[in-house]
Amino acid sequence: MMEQAHSLVLNEEACSQLGEHQKAEFIFEWLNHLKNLLPATNRADIKHNQRRLIDQMSDILIGLPGPPTRWLLAHCLALLYRLGDPVPSSLLVERCNDIIRSKDDSPSGLPTRLAAIACLGALFEQLGRMLVGYFRDTLANLLKAMKSAEGRYEIMLSLERILRGLGVSAMPCYRDVYKAARTCLTDRSMAVRCAAAKCLLELQREAVFLWTSELENVATLCFRAFEGSNYNVRVSVAKLLGTLLAAAVEPRQPIAAPKQGGRGRTSLEEVMDLLSVGFLRGGAGFLRASGDMLKGTSSVSKDVRIGVTQACVVFVSTLGGSWLEANSPAFLSLLMELASHGRATQTPGDAVVTRRCVSFILRSTLGSLLGEKAQTNAAKQLCLAVAAQKRAIALLDTVISVLLHPTASACLAAAWCLRCVAMAMPSQGSLLLDRCSERLVALKSSPEAVAGYGAAVTALVAVVQHGHLGIPHTKGMVASQNSRISLQRTQAGWLLVSSLITLGTTLPEQEMELRRGDYFTWQVTLEGRAGALCAMKNLLLHCRELVTDDIISRLLTPLACAVALLTNWSVIYRLRVYELLALLPPHNYQESFGLVMNQLVTDLSGQDNLNQLCSELTLLPQLCHHDDLPLVGPTLHDTDHRYIEEQLHGSSVGGGSLDNDAFSLCERTYEAPAPLPPPIALTAAAVRLFGVLFPHIISAQRVKILEQFVETVNQLKGQRQQTIRTHVCAALCSLLKHQGGIRGSLGLEEVRSPALSLLSGSLESASPLLRCLAAEGLARLVQVVGDPGFTVSVSLLCFDRLKTARDAASRSGYALALGALYRYTGGISSPQHLSTCLGVLFTLSQDSTSPEVQTWSLHSLSLVIDLSGGLYRAHAQPSFTLVLRLLLAAPPTHLEVHHSLGRCLHALITCLGPDLQDEGSAVSGLRSSCLVGCKVMQARPECLVQARAISCMQQLHMFSPPHVNLASLVPALCANLCGSYLCLRRAVVACLRQLVQREALEVSEHAVTLVKELPRRDNTQLDVTIKEVGLEGALFTLLDRESDPGLRKDIQGTLVHMIASSATSGKLGPWLKLCKDVLSATTDCQAPVGASQEDEDADTSKDDDSSAFRARSESSGPFTALRWATRRFAMECVCRIIAQCETADPAHFDMALAQERRLHESTDFLVLHLGDLVRMAFMAATDHSDQLRLAGLQTLLVIIRCFSAIPEPEFPGHVILEQYQANVGAALRPAFTADAPPDVTAKACQVCSAWIASGVVSDLRDLRRVHQLLASSLAKVQAGRDTCSQLYNEATATMETLAVLKAWAEVYIVAVQRSRQKESFSLVTEGSGSDSGGAGLLNLVQSDLSTLSRLWLAALQDYALLTLPQEYTPQLPATGGSFYTAETVNQARAHYSSSWAPILHATSLWLHSTDDTPANLSRPATPTSMGHTGSVGGAKSPEDINSDRLHLLLGISVEFLCSPHSEDQMENITSCLRALQALLDVPWPRTKIGNDHALSVELLRVLHRLMVTRESVSVQLAVLDLLRQIVTAAQEHVREKRHSAEVDDGAAEKETLPEFGEGRDTGGLIPGRSLVFGALELCLCVLVRKLPQLSPKLAGTSPTGPGGSVWSLSDSDCQLVSSALCVLSELPFVCSPEGSVSILPTVLYLLLGVLRELVHQPSTHTANTGAPVAGSVGGAGLCSVVQAALQALKSVVTPPMSRQEKSRGAWNLLLRSALNTLLGLWDSGTKSKTIQISLLTALTVFLTSAGPDICTVEPLHVLCLQRFAASMDAKDPLVVSRCYQLLTSVFQAPPGVAIPYIQALGPPLVRFLQKVERSRPQSPEELMGVLEAVRAMEALVQAADESQRPQLVAILLPLLISFLLDENALGSAPAASRSLHEAALKDLMRLGPQHSTVFRSLIASSPHLKSRLEAAVKGNQESLNAKASSANAAARSAAKSSPSIALKTNFL
Repeated sequence: MMEQAHSLVLNEEACSQLGEHQKAEFIFEWLNHLKNLLPATNRADIKHNQRRLIDQMSDILIGLPGPPTRWLLAHCLALLYRLGDPVPSSLLVERCNDIIRSKDDSPSGLPTRLAAIACLGALFEQLGRMLVGYFRDTLANLLKAMKSAEGRYEIMLSLERILRGLGVSAMPCYRDVYKAARTCLTDRSMAVRCAAAKCLLELQREAVFLWTSELENVATLCFRAFEGSNYNVRVSVAKLLGTLLAAAVEPRQPIAAPKQGGRGRTSLEEVMDLLSVGFLRGGAGFLRASGDMLKGTSSVSKDVRIGVTQACVVFVSTLGGSWLEANSPAFLSLLMELASHGRATQTPGDAVVTRRCVSFILRSTLGSLLGEKAQTNAAKQLCLAVAAQKRAIALLDTVISVLLHPTASACLAAAWCLRCVAMAMPSQGSLLLDRCSERLVALKSSPEAVAGYGAAVTALVAVVQHGHLGIPHTKGMVASQNSRISLQRTQAGWLLVSSLITLGTTLPEQEMELRRGDYFTWQVTLEGRAGALCAMKNLLLHCRELVTDDIISRLLTPLACAVALLTNWSVIYRLRVYELLALLPPHNYQESFGLVMNQLVTDLSGQDNLNQLCSELTLLPQLCHHDDLPLVGPTLHDTDHRYIEEQLHGSSVGGGSLDNDAFSLCERTYEAPAPLPPPIALTAAAVRLFGVLFPHIISAQRVKILEQFVETVNQLKGQRQQTIRTHVCAALCSLLKHQGGIRGSLGLEEVRSPALSLLSGSLESASPLLRCLAAEGLARLVQVVGDPGFTVSVSLLCFDRLKTARDAASRSGYALALGALYRYTGGISSPQHLSTCLGVLFTLSQDSTSPEVQTWSLHSLSLVIDLSGGLYRAHAQPSFTLVLRLLLAAPPTHLEVHHSLGRCLHALITCLGPDLQDEGSAVSGLRSSCLVGCKVMQARPECLVQARAISCMQQLHMFSPPHVNLASLVPALCANLCGSYLCLRRAVVACLRQLVQREALEVSEHAVTLVKELPRRDNTQLDVTIKEVGLEGALFTLLDRESDPGLRKDIQGTLVHMIASSATSGKLGPWLKLCKDVLSATTDCQAPVGASQEDEDADTSKDDDSSAFRARSESSGPFTALRWATRRFAMECVCRIIAQCETADPAHFDMALAQERRLHESTDFLVLHLGDLVRMAFMAATDHSDQLRLAGLQTLLVIIRCFSAIPEPEFPGHVILEQYQANVGAALRPAFTADAPPDVTAKACQVCSAWIASGVVSDLRDLRRVHQLLASSLAKVQAGRDTCSQLYNEATATMETLAVLKAWAEVYIVAVQRSRQKESFSLVTEGSGSDSGGAGLLNLVQSDLSTLSRLWLAALQDYALLTLPQEYTPQLPATGGSFYTAETVNQARAHYSSSWAPILHATSLWLHSTDDTPANLSRPATPTSMGHTGSVGGAKSPEDINSDRLHLLLGISVEFLCSPHSEDQMENITSCLRALQALLDVPWPRTKIGNDHALSVELLRVLHRLMVTRESVSVQLAVLDLLRQIVTAAQEHVREKRHSAEVDDGAAEKETLPEFGEGRDTGGLIPGRSLVFGALELCLCVLVRKLPQLSPKLAGTSPTGPGGSVWSLSDSDCQLVSSALCVLSELPFVCSPEGSVSILPTVLYLLLGVLRELVHQPSTHTANTGAPVAGSVGGAGLCSVVQAALQALKSVVTPPMSRQEKSRGAWNLLLRSALNTLLGLWDSGTKSKTIQISLLTALTVFLTSAGPDICTVEPLHVLCLQRFAASMDAKDPLVVSRCYQLLTSVFQAPPGVAIPYIQALGPPLVRFLQKVERSRPQSPEELMGVLEAVRAMEALVQAADESQRPQLVAILLPLLISFLLDENALGSAPAASRSLHEAALKDLMRLGPQHSTVFRSLIASSPHLKSRLEAAVKGNQESLNAKASSANAAARSAAKSSPSIALKTNFL
């Protein structure tokens, strides 16, 4: 139906058929469509339909339109006149005025009158001065209408629009508008106040008198408007006042010279005086203020002070950052005067509010408007203002001087300030701690000094929990000792102990401090007891792992004393006890339950609390459900002004402040803590403890306590009852929340009644927050009881009360309870109950007499919709109808109703979900309702409602993207991107984040259109930003401004998704430019070029690159003064772009390809922007911010890794990164200065090693620049920890040292690898560069290798100690290791775990690199002495030192490989395996491992686990390589033992030699102890995983799956199988003869199994029969498998075992069986040529290697002959040629094997050759067969006896002559035939002289042979002569034409 509304003229026929409510929806949709359609319609069409449109809209005007419809109607009417014929508009103005003048006061006349008011506003706004003649009458009419009760809100909004449209033309009436707005600004209705503020804001654009002569009056008026205001009013009025004050200081237009008594430009002092008056006196008149002053009371409410604060922020923000920077001294001075005024701090509560307000002004102005440099200057000015009466030298001196202030709040604020300084600049933390500790000791006699410096030390120690750099442990010990100064006298000592405890488990002294809780300490002052309790609390919070049962038992003794004193001591003391008890398990203090519970009941409901004002807004929100809090009011939302707004909710005692609890200095927080006043904190602690403790007391006492609560509440009245009810209800809800969380129960049924009574009474409370809490508690009660009957009874109770209750509070409370019941009962799955519930809520939500009931019932309805699930689908249609009807009819002043309607709409969209995509009429109607509802809410001016509309659109886009119009949504989002409400900005960015995940490019395009459509005067800085750099740049700007963590995360997520969607699809260049602009946007006076180019000055190549490392950009760009966090995120974006390009087009990393493609297409490639990437990394790496430096170095590292191998097309032999070596050097140098933080230096070391290892720089002279940086760090490491500065924790020295050693290790590894491959890629150049390859780099490292090896071994020893299990901790060295201290052992572990692997690899390579290993391995031991033997046992021998080192390396490797901790350890696994390979390449370690059988077996177990758990091919290949090395070591060991035994025992006793090798004399192999068995397991694991058909159990499981066939293996899989086969064939060498017999069946089975898999060629590969090379079954990979299988088979069948007496028989029998299996494969497989060739080759291996005992046994012999004979007769020439080739090797075998085959296969061979003369070869394959047959015939001749050889030669020679062609046939013969002729002739000329006798006799006896041979020889000689003559002629012509100067072409 809604589609019919999409027309220019209203479809009256369709509209008339609809019901009343549907008609309203239809009209609204038509007007909304008309609003968008009119600007795009032709003017002639508009004029043609104008009359009819005006008639239709006039009918709507008098048809009682709802609020959204009337504003839309007004806009459309005005738009129609502006775009069509404007002349008749005056008639409409007259008609509207008539309607307003009419005396119709009936309710039906009000909507029409309000619509007329709206139309007037829209008409004047759109048509402006065309209607100026009607302005006076209209204004008078509107002002007269204001006297009635209704319409003031609409009139104010209309006046705002009229002023906007007329501008200066309305000047004569400005005063009249001003007078009217004055009245409305203090109206009872908050909405009217907001509208009046907006009206005045528009008026002040032209009405100069508002910010000149009337400024003071307006200011006073604004102060009065703040009184009793809500948040929206404060924001609106503050904007008005701030804008007026800014205009007064900096007029937007020139003002005339002031008349006598007038005023001109206003000074800053006058403005601040005005604000001060408001802050100190409020909006009261003179007489009232004077009276209050005489009485000594303050009449200024918090509302006014918070409003003035917001106005001050608006004032400064309007003037801008430049003005603030110029005027900050005066501004700060005036602000400090305000903060120190006596009237501002009359009470503690006033003082807290004042401090908060001034802090907020400073944060919002200095913190938001200024860049980093200006902020530093402002901080100095602030210190000067603070220390106006003191001689302040520097910023920190000023702050430290405040520590001695007698006021606790000032002293603690200074301590917190020092903590913030230490957090921002970690290098200052240690220095400040020293300074404060010294002063604390020196001034310990002064109470102020002890308190101040104690607090400062506490704050500085507590900051360590935030930063990873920390403080030196020794400084922590000093603080610990200082705590003993005043432990028994003041609070400061316990403060210090608490701060130490926050360090976690790093200080062993903590346990000692803990044990001090003896009786003596508990008998000291009350302050000491409370402090000790707080220290215990911190211990439980921060050192949970230290708190064992023993420690808890120590705590219980003093705790029992503390509990015993509960009833007699102060609030603070009880607070500490409650906090501590809540953290301990209740069973530990079971005997004290009664005492504690009695005191809790007293504190919650006792007489002492009756007169205390309850601060419910600090106690209840955390117990309420967060979804219900919006009902209380938007102020509890996160707003930009929350920091001051929450002060409104403090009690009369005052809001949160640091001086309420000094121990909050130890909290882990980034914001300044604001602990509550002790009485409120005590109530909150009692509520928490009650919830924990109540379930543990006996049931009877539970009932008694709750009944006592009910009785107490019932006995009281008024405020006292409200206070106790709040406390008791909070305690009960805390209990229910705790029990619900652990699925506990309440015990007896008797408990339910008093609990229900308490909650139901609270549901009827006048306090909205208490009602929210009671509804949540009721739902929790139903959850905890878990009884369906009780649930039903509670529901019925709610229904009954709703029927009988008449007051709004009760009805709203029980309505909310209905929805809350669904929250924890899993949805009450009863359709009947749901229908009843909805009927009640539908009725309540339409109660227009009570907006509160409407709001609460709609909120409850949204809960029911959300929690009912699919059961609610049946009720979706009526719910949509209700929501839409209320949206179109609800009064605009009831913001909370609209917000709840938005929640309902959101829940309904979620309920329908993906069904919204359906195209059916029903769903289409619902979808239209969704869109109409969203449009209604979007048109509302309130930000909360707009935010809800945006979230609804976001939800709709999630489920039905095609039906959301991005062209209208995105501009609406961008317009609110910098809104003044945090909730709106959150909704906008969250929606954008979702949109860009699907349509990033469209969102960007639509955002830019917003700027074009906005009116000129409304353009903000954001719009300018979008115009210049698009939405992406605007998001970066917003990111820089925002401080809300959730919003910042969403902005970053949005940008990341936009990068992912568009960075590689055409917007690469703009993204990189944007990131560069962001990075360049700094106004720091310190040039980021921290690298002063000292070294480059002497470099001749400097000029080429000088422009490349100018960090400052040429122009300021679109951004100004962005903060380091934003710029760091820009660097992270650059890294993301690079990572994304890695997975995209390969041209991103190929310069030649990118340049070529750039010529033909418009795409962009990353490699073309390399210069920008390097410059950005350089700018970031040399910034003043450490975090940005780390990001820059990380980016540089990524660039080096990605671009180091890309060649430079213009300079062959060079890479593109080579031209940026000056930038890299300059970026790295600042990180190695003395004052560089350790984490920056560590990251720079990583970049150095990557740069050197990348091979970008080939010239050693250039490389030395970076090498020198690493060398300087190495020298620093050698100097030791004593010389390093004590600015950071000792663990940072460990981090830096290990980073240096790791960097050197990586460089050494690469140097060794390059030196090994020097021949392949070393660059040979003249002069000094000739040694620039791998060897040159190795020489560079070689000079430091002795030092490095010592340090590497020391680091590895440290790592080995740190990886010992927990039970060995006491055995660790007491002083720590070489590079860590005992106190920092936990932090050090992380640094070692990230560095050890390359160090291990490098150490192994160093051990491998020496020629005489044992001698060189015995270099001096490390300083920590490898074995900890000391000098007691004397010096170790070189052999012992070598063994220690070997076992250290092996131990680390095995320990790690046994349990790789996570998936990202692949690099470490690879390093470990390579290290072990390097070790086993050296004979001495190999001998040690070979001798240690148990060690070898353990290694194999580790490798087997690795093979099973890791899928990486490189790891698996390395494992098999290691396996081969271990098996080789075992072979060498067995061989050596056999040789030794033979030499020792002599030849005569060989028969009695012991059996060496596994299996000994029994042949048994024990699993788990046998090396051979372990190796077999590993090989089997590989083979069965790749070829499951080998296993009988797995056969047939996956014939077509991956790995199902050898034919489907990849090349890497083939490598694995080949390696496994190679190892398999070596295993018999490790065994004794009996052992070899044991494993031979397995080995043969696997080898033949692989061959069998080759036989089972799948049908998909049968087309591969044309493979040209024998054995190439499917590429190089399969060829390698075949070769490996045949080679392994050869190794197995030819070992000496078959010649040993003990094993000969069994060995031969097994080989015969294997041969029989092999022969059987012919029958089972397909008959492709490749398979026949492979099998024939395997058969030949048996024949030639196994000996006659195996092959000549029948029937094997016959079968073998048959196979050969069949192959000789094969039709495939390849098979035939390979067959004769193999036959040649058989004929050459020992006579025992060869003779039978000669006898059997010789005749067929001769017959084959005889056939050749008749059928000559036609193809190369056939030719190959003939030639191989000739070779076989020659072998046969050679194998014959001397006596029989002439006869055979006589057969061969005629055959060869028969291959010759006569001269005529030779010219026309095919190529193969000619080749046969030539080959035969060569053979004849070779064999003739060898067998001359036979040859002569043959020629003599056969004339035809002779003539044939002579003709062939003669023809051959002629062809040779012809070739020679042509070659001579070509040489002569070349000589004539050659130049006179011969160029040297060989430059080597």
